[in-house]
Amino acid sequence: MKVLKGLYYSINHEWVKVEGEEAFVGITDYAQEHLGDIVYVELPEVDDEFEREDSFSVVESVKAASDVYLPVSGKVLAVNEALEDEPALLNTDAYENWIVKISLNDKAELDELMTSEEYEKFLTEEA
Repeated sequence: MKVLKGLYYSINHEWVKVEGEEAFVGITDYAQEHLGDIVYVELPEVDDEFEREDSFSVVESVKAASDVYLPVSGKVLAVNEALEDEPALLNTDAYENWIVKISLNDKAELDELMTSEEYEKFLTEEA
């Protein structure tokens, strides 16, 4: 199971990759592995605004449907439209295939998230 360095992680198994005042958000390798074969991804609309921990997407697999929560507040700048046609891309590489790109409302919210080292420890404790 992969955990990439340089990203922020939530307890709900989302990752955040920060680029200046913007961020890409997706689900972790752990999340996709536990969901199983992903068959559908519900994407938000561009310009939708979300508060921290709001559900912004639903990922459906052959096992279950799971809400995906935004680890930081922000406005949707772009969605990964490739996931509409090929949702299994999240199974192929959960870190390359982001779900949304957002503008960050408050970078201080990142302090509430885990580093890669903290997330790896969290996964060990959760197992």
